[in-house]
This record gives sequence, C-alpha cells and structure tokens, in this order.
Amino acid sequence: MSAARVFVYVQHLLGIGHLKRAATLARALAAQGLQVTLASGGAAVPGMTVDRVTSVQLPPASAADMTFKSLVDQAGRAVDEAWKRSRSAALLDAWRAADPQVLVLELFPFGRRQMRFELLPLLELAASAPRRPVIACSVRDILGEAKSAERQQETLELVQRYFDGVLVHGDPSVVAFERSFPLAPRIAQKLHYTGYVVEEPAAHASRDGQGEVVVSAGGGAVGAALLEAAIAAKPLTGARDRTWRVLAGSNLAQPAYERLAQQAQRAGGVVLEKSRPDFAVLLANCALSISQAGYNTLLETVQAGARAVAVPFAGGAETEQALRARCFAERGLLEVVEESALTPRSLAAAVDRAAQRPAPARGGINLDGARTSAALIARWAAQRGT
Repeated sequence: MSAARVFVYVQHLLGIGHLKRAATLARALAAQGLQVTLASGGAAVPGMTVDRVTSVQLPPASAADMTFKSLVDQAGRAVDEAWKRSRSAALLDAWRAADPQVLVLELFPFGRRQMRFELLPLLELAASAPRRPVIACSVRDILGEAKSAERQQETLELVQRYFDGVLVHGDPSVVAFERSFPLAPRIAQKLHYTGYVVEEPAAHASRDGQGEVVVSAGGGAVGAALLEAAIAAKPLTGARDRTWRVLAGSNLAQPAYERLAQQAQRAGGVVLEKSRPDFAVLLANCALSISQAGYNTLLETVQAGARAVAVPFAGGAETEQALRARCFAERGLLEVVEESALTPRSLAAAVDRAAQRPAPARGGINLDGARTSAALIARWAAQRGT
C-alpha cells in the first residue's frame, strides 16, 4: 500500500520564518510516513533542506518593501500578469503531479492576499477534484497587521467555502487566535490548536556559545538597528566581559554587514557571523539571548530555557511580534524592549534585568505543535485513502 500524500504550500516574502515553520511541519509529516511535497514560492534559503521531502521551488517572489503590497521577482523587477500566469501554471502542475490526499496552505487566507492569483485557482482545482482532498490552513498563533472588518469577513468566507480545518500553531493558554482574528469563534468547529511548532533540538555535545550573549535578528532583512544597538549596549551591561556572538542573518544587506563588522571590531569581545546552523545549540549554551520576537526564534529560545530579551519588529503596520512578546513576557519568559524605545541604554537595562532573573522553567507552554499537526494531517489523509 502506497504512502498517503500531502502537498504543503508556503510563501515567504521578507524573512524566512514562514519557510522554516513549513519545513519543520514537512519534516514531522515525513516522520509519520507520509509522502510530502513542499512547494516554496520565496527565494531559496541556503541550508533549508528537508530530507525525505520532495521540494518544489516555484519562480521566486518577494515583497518590494515592508508594506507587502507589491511583489518583485528574483531580479527585483515588479511582477506582471504574464509572470503570474506562468507561476500559477507551475504551481498547478506541481499539485497535479503530487496528487495528494491533503492540501495545506501556510497562512492563506489569513494572509498572503498577494498570492490570490495562484491560490484561488489551486483551491478551485482541489475543491472540484473527483477525489476532493482535505484542505487545511497552517497558521501561526498571531496574525500580522490588523485587518479591516471587510477583510476579516472575506477571510471568513474563504475558510467556510474551501477549508476543512485550520491548524493554529499556538497555545490558547498563551494567546487565543481571536486576539488577532476576532471572527475566530465563527469557525470554532474548524480550529485545531496544535501547540507551537518548533524543531526538536538535536542531541549534541558541543559547548559552542557557552556563557555567551547571543544576538540574532532572524534572516536579518529588518534587523540592522537591533544588531547595532546590541553591540553599542555591550559595555553598558553587567555582561560586558562575556563574548557577544552577533548573528547578522543571511538577508542583511552587505553594506550594513560591513558597518557591523567595523563596529564589532571597535567594541572588542564581539564575534560577528552571518548565521549558524547550530543556532539551537548556541541558545541552549548561552548566558542570554537578544533577538527580535519572530515566531521561530522565540520558540527556540523558550525551548532552550534561555534568559532572553526580545525587541519585536514593528515596521510597516506589523503588530504580530509585539503582541507575542508581550504575551510571553506576561508569563515571565523574557524581557521586552519596544522597537520605538530601542537605544543602547534601554537595551542594556533589559539585559541586566533578564540576567538577574531565574532561567525560565521548561514545560510552561505547549511546544508539541509539529508532532500534533502531523498526526492530525495523517488521520485526514488516511480518511481519504490512497
């Protein structure tokens, strides 16, 4: 008997968090014995490979700016209708080749409105198939910018029309989905809280990062101000004599990286790197973490039990990171410095507060989201048969 098949679609536009979470889910699905196709519409990310998963790289698109309203192709050109038709055709071809029992769309229809040109045809094709697959949305705990009543109603109607389930990758005891989607009670029968999705830490004997302050900004596309403030804060903290390891991110512009390198050299005791594949190891060993408040980074920090300071990204109309950081801070998991109040001195004060408090206790929130999601999707696939 052949393995049941799952098709996962993800589009990252600025950072890499959406792709990382989708890859973690795909890995968990493969561990369940499912045949998984992961279709990614963002730029390829070095090192972001998933064993035992069929990867489909669509013609890459990214956001033109932090408003997320316009798309550009891999060369930075605005996409046109011909490009959209070509990419939509590539996605539908990948779908037909996979012939899955379950379709999982990451974020849509709660976000990624820019991708309606390809996702609505995909949903129509799937919904009208002779053997209709289970159609599910995979969505993080908190949505991004606040949506108008009209947009929320449109999202609700799309869920009701096409989707069998909505996997909310969060813990309702930390933050309920209706905090960022007030119409959630109207689709309560379709909502499945899975717990937070975070990669299982690999067993290791490395002492890398031992006693260090680890500074990170996700993919780095919008993290330069935080990284600069952190280096400037170092001599103002009680951790001034520790090594500070600054991970700039693979998407940080080269001129900004070069400025950081000069600042780090002047500061002394600062190690600057683009990224580290063993980031989870560094978190497990570090004295303290300083980061933005993106989903993946905060969950990896909580999983590691690291003392932490979060500076939530608040560019454009984004509110997601700020709300998550506040909810985690309310549970005693970290200190928060709002981006609007970020200075070397305010960051240094938060570092000292975090360093003086006990390390967060593990087990306070549900981190079993990948395994729970995969088990539920496997049951849905089995119901459809092979």
